Amino acid sequence: MHFHNLKAAEDSSLTPIEDPNVIEVGTTIYLPPAEEAQAFLSSGETPTPAPSTAASSGTMALPEVDPLSITGDIISAGSSTVFPLSERMAERFQDEGYAGTITIDSIGSGAGFERFCVAGETDISNASRPIKDTEIESCQAIGREPIEFRVGTDALAIVVNTDNDFLTDVTTEQLATIFSTAETWADVNPDWPAEPIQRFIPGTDSGTFDYFVEEIFEENEEPILAASNLQLSEDDNVLVQGVQGSPYAIGFFGYAYYNENQDTLKALSVNGVAPTETTAEDGSYPLARPLFIYSTASIMADKPQVASFINFYLTNVNDEILDVGYFPASDTAIGEAKQKWLDAAQ
Repeated sequence: MHFHNLKAAEDSSLTPIEDPNVIEVGTTIYLPPAEEAQAFLSSGETPTPAPSTAASSGTMALPEVDPLSITGDIISAGSSTVFPLSERMAERFQDEGYAGTITIDSIGSGAGFERFCVAGETDISNASRPIKDTEIESCQAIGREPIEFRVGTDALAIVVNTDNDFLTDVTTEQLATIFSTAETWADVNPDWPAEPIQRFIPGTDSGTFDYFVEEIFEENEEPILAASNLQLSEDDNVLVQGVQGSPYAIGFFGYAYYNENQDTLKALSVNGVAPTETTAEDGSYPLARPLFIYSTASIMADKPQVASFINFYLTNVNDEILDVGYFPASDTAIGEAKQKWLDAAQ
């Protein structure tokens, strides 16, 4: 198999073999000349396994789930950004027959990890940022080993009121000024109005807040929290309403909340790049970020309904994510998440 797979990497007419015990009828096998085989055996090298093309491409199929056969409760909490996506997946799970109860609380990534890793109250933790080392340690202290499942991509939206006629693009440097020391818009750019900046941002328990602070303020939250005319909320709908209320307001939140309110909000380009599916996927939009759900192998074993829901989520998320207002993760990322599910289910 080693020689065949090496040859397949160079010859497109040959298909890599992943399992030597399962070879389809009609498959062409490369058999090396005797001298090539002897040279390899004499070298002492270790045969190279074929790449798992299904796992790397995201085409891997998980065991089929029949929601009609699933019972029991599922408890989830965390990111307000991931909330609309998890809510959609829960609704579809129920529409297809699941008769149990799914609870999803939108409380922010940090608060979600506290419930998951400290209190041990939830089965799934939604997050718009990776879990922190300190949170992993808290999980381990209560016997939980968190598993990260990538479910999508968000382009964090910087938004203003549609009546704002002076702002369409900002640089990351301007964002740092807008959300810290500037009192008026003219303090950022003398061509802009000398009107006070009204700021609406997620609360400090939010993964969106953490991500923005990391990207714009190099993880130092003091400048943004010291800004004047600042309103924080863990409820993104409150932020939407705040920006809708004034042409001199600005805020930021997950793209789905902008997507739902495009008639009254305007999303700004950042460094000349607009937030779109393409720019989020290729990384050219500066504020693109991954979205996650977390669970553990022990929870999935103790509560099979949780394992079934995560399976259903990973299998069907790309059918729903664009309609919710976010963007699909790469095939590779989804494939890796599916492989983690399979590993946990063993």
